[in-house]
Amino acid sequence: MGAQWKVKHKEAAANAKGKIFGKLVKEITIAARNGADTTTNAHLRLVVEQAKKASMPKETLDRAIKKGAGLLGETVQYHRVTYEGFAPHQVPLIVECVTDNINRTVAEIRVAFRKGQLGASGSVAWDFNHVGMIEASPDTPDADPEMAAIEAGAQDFEEGEEGATLFLTDPTDLDSVQKALPEQGFTVLSAKLGYQPKNPVSGLSDEQMAEVEAFLEGLDNHDDVQDMFVGLAG
Repeated sequence: MGAQWKVKHKEAAANAKGKIFGKLVKEITIAARNGADTTTNAHLRLVVEQAKKASMPKETLDRAIKKGAGLLGETVQYHRVTYEGFAPHQVPLIVECVTDNINRTVAEIRVAFRKGQLGASGSVAWDFNHVGMIEASPDTPDADPEMAAIEAGAQDFEEGEEGATLFLTDPTDLDSVQKALPEQGFTVLSAKLGYQPKNPVSGLSDEQMAEVEAFLEGLDNHDDVQDMFVGLAG
């Protein structure tokens, strides 16, 4: 699991696709505050590419960009809020939320953490590295992730899901590395900033793992939760 936890098979479900679109719309809206032009707004360019790969309808994509850039006269203001704490069995966890009502979100996140432990800012972050995360798939069977990482300027790489590779970068190098990977024989699937655990928890029993999974799934079902990064091995 490591850096990022995902609900098993959630991307295959129709309701999960709607949830993915909802998260992307919020991310696009925030990114577009710095301008609607993807050639000059690197954050927006990354999220737009991710939305396209998720098959977001063009009308939905364009509206989110215009809304964030203030071109529709709407005043919805999203805020990014990060929570730190522990899942059951002292598994460290960073939860990123995007909300239009911080007071509501913090109250609901406290409830969601009732079977874990919600910590203060900095209580868990020290046990994670803040990195760029680029998930990419090889274009050919002989594509070499180690060489691609070196040539593209990534700091490290690890095996991803379904044959993909997760390339890790310095946060400031995220955009340049994701642009360079296609030249090294890799198709970028997603690119974002995230957290990589330094000391992931291992050795949990099946019963303990089930408790952690149930806790994480409950958090993931919250509408304001944008992403979760879990210090869990395996």
